[in-house]
Amino acid sequence: MKIQYQGRDLIVPENSSALDLAKTLKLTDPKQALAAKIGDEVVDLSHPLSEGDSVSFLSFDDPKGQEIFWHTSSHVLALAILRLYPKAVPTIGPAIDKGFYYDFANLKISEEDFGAIEDEVKKIIKEGALVHKKVFKDKKEALKAFAHNPYKKELIQELPDGTLTGYQIEEFLDLCRGPHLANVGKIKAFKILKTSGAYWRGDAEKEMLTRIYAISYPERDLLLQYLALIEEAKKRDHKLLGQQLALFGLKEEAPGMPFIYPKGLIIWDNLLQFLRKGLKKAGYIEIKTPILLTKELWERSGHWFYYKENMYTTVVEDREFAIKPMNCPGCMLYYKTHTHSYRELPLRVAEFGNVHRYEASGALNGLFRVRSFHQDDAHIFTEKHKIKEEILNILFFAQNLYNTFGLSFRMELSTRPEKAKTIGSDQDWEHATSALKAALDEMGHAYQINEGGGAFYGPKIDIHIRDALERSWQCGTVQVDFSLPEKFDLEYIASNGSRQRPAMIHRALFGSIERFFGVLIEHFGGKFPLWLSPLGVRMIPVADRHAEYARLLANKIEEEVGVACDVDDSNESVAKKIRNAQLLKINYMITVGDQEVKNQTISLRTRDNVIHSNLALSHFLEKIKTEKDERSLISVFALA
Repeated sequence: MKIQYQGRDLIVPENSSALDLAKTLKLTDPKQALAAKIGDEVVDLSHPLSEGDSVSFLSFDDPKGQEIFWHTSSHVLALAILRLYPKAVPTIGPAIDKGFYYDFANLKISEEDFGAIEDEVKKIIKEGALVHKKVFKDKKEALKAFAHNPYKKELIQELPDGTLTGYQIEEFLDLCRGPHLANVGKIKAFKILKTSGAYWRGDAEKEMLTRIYAISYPERDLLLQYLALIEEAKKRDHKLLGQQLALFGLKEEAPGMPFIYPKGLIIWDNLLQFLRKGLKKAGYIEIKTPILLTKELWERSGHWFYYKENMYTTVVEDREFAIKPMNCPGCMLYYKTHTHSYRELPLRVAEFGNVHRYEASGALNGLFRVRSFHQDDAHIFTEKHKIKEEILNILFFAQNLYNTFGLSFRMELSTRPEKAKTIGSDQDWEHATSALKAALDEMGHAYQINEGGGAFYGPKIDIHIRDALERSWQCGTVQVDFSLPEKFDLEYIASNGSRQRPAMIHRALFGSIERFFGVLIEHFGGKFPLWLSPLGVRMIPVADRHAEYARLLANKIEEEVGVACDVDDSNESVAKKIRNAQLLKINYMITVGDQEVKNQTISLRTRDNVIHSNLALSHFLEKIKTEKDERSLISVFALA
């Protein structure tokens, strides 16, 4: 029979599977042919081929291929646990951004047990067990298969008939929709990372389970590279660097509400200046709305009914108020301050609003998870036929923003959830989703589709950035909203004189500015580029008689280039002063002694120990001005 592979026709025997085709094509490397795609559907390699199928294969380089590899590995981990701890009860074990986890009831382990578990995993992998798919004809059959597992039975009861499948590796059968690897022999490296507690289904009212995090790879070198990144991440921990570099602090008197210190505020202001410059160029206006708003407003927006447990409330003069958990309702009130014409649209309104959300104390994590933070929000009001154009503008804005910091990114389009759980007409959903997809296609950047992952009020694009340690962070989001314009009765006068409802787009690119700040600290390892740096240059006089010349140069650098510069005129040795400056990750250290004063030159050292002697000050000023103005990520003096 004839199928298509990579745009060409192939003849394969009748009753061939995707695995048969992979073997024929010699896709036998552990990184290759982890699963197959028939058209747009990802399937197991055991999937039979049919006449006219368009077939491709997923490798470990593909995010979906990694997900399948790690999901199968989680089943191997569960099998190992059950062999070592027969009374443990497996619950769920999904793939995550890097690796996977599996949650177990009736299991207690510690780091001392990791070695034995890993040895058991290696035995299972060495056996090269095949992974078999089982289709249950109905819930009754599935419930019988998992009769002794109340967690699986709970999940089965929630799933519709006709969708129940399981996967078996040796004696372990797991409830799972797949797809999976054909056999476990492709797993060449495996490592348990940590264990922690986790509530069943994330509900604090339910049982605490034991969660085991692990990672696996088709090549040992990939695991070693990942473990090296973990060690590097420990050195870059923003909570440690934040204290070492005096950037921010967390106080028991204000849990989850960061204090930004003077040096941190320099970075903060540079970030906002950079963003404001982009906003002005893109035609945004900026507003500031109150932090405390009435209960009636939050009832109108819907937050009071669905989000109240995460809001801080108070009573003033017998009237209830809430500190805002998001900026949107305040912007709706701003829009309603006057009547709008189609000629004003699109109206792009930005706000750096301070919001507060309750987070359990155990979930707080430096700047990454806080209770008080600022969002770089914007709400764009436009005519419906211009949604695509506005989305495209936002995506290019985001691309320029992230590129400036050396952050790569991927995008995900989330479509309409179950219809009964959404608002808005079918026509509106179809139009908005098509507009988002068309904008993504026109931009030309790769993206994934998350079917049914949209919000109840509209489809969205989530932007996941990737830092220098190859970690993914969901920061940016672009959302079409049918709800708030309806709830606040927003209108504009159309060209024909009629009153129309505007389309509204939410967007945030930094997301939480505090969180983005934390990401940047770890992304740069505290070594900020010159345009962001809280202290770009330090003058180091060799002796007291050189201090006046050092201060003169420091003033010149600040006045002519706009880069912060100080003078270390302490009694320490030059070597100690240089070491202190390097610990503070100052971009440039300038040593001045008799020779420099006499020749009106400088001796320059970068924080990475590249040295330039007898350098003309004018040359240095010209170079660092270019570095600052171009927002270069690399020092212009990086090479000797």
